[in-house]
Amino acid sequence: MIRILKTALYWLLALATSNSIQATEKPNIVIIMVDDMGFSDIGCYGGEIETPHLNALARNGLRFTQFYNTGRCCPTRAALLTGLYQHQAGVGHMTGNHGYPSYQGFLNDRCVTIAEALKPAGYYTAVSGKWHVGSERDQRPRQRGFDRFYGIPQGGGHHYRMLPGRELVLDDTAIDVPDGWYTTTAFTDYALRFIEEGVKADKPVFLYLAYTAPHWPLQAPEEVTAKFLGRYRQGWQPQREARFKRQMEMGMFPTGTQLAPLDPKTPQWESIEDKQEMDLRMALHAAMVHMIDEGVGRVVAKLEELGELDNTLIFFLTDNGASAEGGPLGFVRSERGDPTAKTGTPDSYVSFGIAGANMCDTPFRKYKMYTHEGGIATPLVAHWPKGIPARLNGTFTHEVGHVIDLLPTCLDLAMTPYPSQFKGKGLIRVAGKSLVPALRGASMGERELYFEHQGNAAARIGHWKIVRAHGKPWELYDLAADRTELNDLSNQRPEKLAELKAKWQTWATDSGVQSWPIKKKRQ
Repeated sequence: MIRILKTALYWLLALATSNSIQATEKPNIVIIMVDDMGFSDIGCYGGEIETPHLNALARNGLRFTQFYNTGRCCPTRAALLTGLYQHQAGVGHMTGNHGYPSYQGFLNDRCVTIAEALKPAGYYTAVSGKWHVGSERDQRPRQRGFDRFYGIPQGGGHHYRMLPGRELVLDDTAIDVPDGWYTTTAFTDYALRFIEEGVKADKPVFLYLAYTAPHWPLQAPEEVTAKFLGRYRQGWQPQREARFKRQMEMGMFPTGTQLAPLDPKTPQWESIEDKQEMDLRMALHAAMVHMIDEGVGRVVAKLEELGELDNTLIFFLTDNGASAEGGPLGFVRSERGDPTAKTGTPDSYVSFGIAGANMCDTPFRKYKMYTHEGGIATPLVAHWPKGIPARLNGTFTHEVGHVIDLLPTCLDLAMTPYPSQFKGKGLIRVAGKSLVPALRGASMGERELYFEHQGNAAARIGHWKIVRAHGKPWELYDLAADRTELNDLSNQRPEKLAELKAKWQTWATDSGVQSWPIKKKRQ
């Protein structure tokens, strides 16, 4: 009886706070996650890449300027799916098992995924794309609440075929990669199929569409890449400056925000011998982002065709900042491709390195794997005609959010409580907060958010942030005045630094964070 009363009270509170959504009008929810895309790559966040479909979602929806991921692919996916910090969910690093519960490399049994939590609310649940939070048979999407799965359990690694040790899977069965296969197109194809299946079943749909693009290797069809060739022949800094100018004109950042200096490891453009090659690599990245946008457009068109667009909440975000892997100008990996093959073709395997990532993460410092803003800040576009007030269309929200907020948001909108137990196991208390107030134009209050990956660490409490690179001292920033982290206040405000360090340490201890490099625990 007590449990029934608690559930009834939760539903009454949900009805009062979730923008008057009726129990019979639970929205479809589509979360689109891309891989290694920079903060400013899409047009509605300042980029020069044509992304008309995402821009349209932004014009008729809401853009977050202070939304965070965890800085790396596997941890972000674990946090997004469970509403917990990645260490709490068992994926404190990547998919290797380091011998600790917080670093076992797959989702544990003390958490539920969004799909598992939405099942009691009657949702049809599907994932298309990259899973990468456990690849053993009992760790895959169908074993974690999803009705349908098409994609790669082990991650990505190529856009035209499977690398050794990886497989393309439909539901629970490995299948052959068909001729002419390309990740972005194929993942979109199955996303459309799953949406239609859910609607025909007369159920609200939860779809997690996890593209592997634009993660290296830089690969795209030549006819798409051709649209962008020559665009980067003047180098990275002119594009960084142009992106930042557009961001400031949009009102994305407060007056006085400064563009972070060009990474000193980025070579001067004039010194580069093969400018055509670097222009091609950036054009390939742009083509991959453009094809993602086309996929988003196809999803929107399918929802419109089915009469479901108005009552579908679409979120679009990236799992971390752009990747600087490969040194100043990127790598050519002969062990995974033919170094003599033309860059961008199925037999090549290249990245664009620090220089490319520095541009993609405008206006921030650092990249994927770091906890400076360039590593953890993500665009978040939210589109929901029935749920986001028209007065907010085309605007920014400066409310602070994190991928741990997506599960509680989904449960809020589905009007179903977070369970205390699942399959006989007690669950860790959800760490995130519902974003519904922000979607309605209200305040979410001051946030406390914590980060750690490979010894890179940060805490954001209100507008204050401490951050460190592994092995380096803590830095302190007032993000209200210095979002690009250029004025370290650790010496001027030692008491604030000490306060945030103490809070971070408490969180790290409670979450099972281990010192990096992790010493594997003996069994």
